[in-house]
Amino acid sequence: MIEIERKFLVKNDSFKKEAFTSNHIMQGYLSSVAERTVRIRIKGDKGFLTIKGASNESGLSRFEWEKEIAVDEAKKIILLSEAGVIDKTRFEIKSGDHIFEVDEFYGDNNGLIIAEIELTSETETFIKPDWLGDEVTNDIRYYNAYLSSHPYSTW
Repeated sequence: MIEIERKFLVKNDSFKKEAFTSNHIMQGYLSSVAERTVRIRIKGDKGFLTIKGASNESGLSRFEWEKEIAVDEAKKIILLSEAGVIDKTRFEIKSGDHIFEVDEFYGDNNGLIIAEIELTSETETFIKPDWLGDEVTNDIRYYNAYLSSHPYSTW
């Protein structure tokens, strides 16, 4: 139940030709405080409720619990979200033994593209594709919960 993740900016859209899948995602936050985020997500035809704890000192690890729920329930619950629902497409790209999830944002976050990789340890190595840019793991501005209330277009 511990998520170990690194985040990177993406230099260009060449990653799209490498994607083996993509899904439209809408997500809102029922709580977006730093100590805990409670997220409702609609990904394709599925709904999810996710609770995340605060990040550790390195910013790489944090508690995460997720439960699939009926998409009809997710659509109703998302209406209770804080302002600033996130709208994005997630592309999945295999790189060596890992999978990068690349999010292309729309709406008030249009123009932002972020890649994430989940790891089994904070020191695990991985192959960095050419389209991968600067690491932003420790920069809270690139957390979806932050982007919902402080959109990229306002920076």
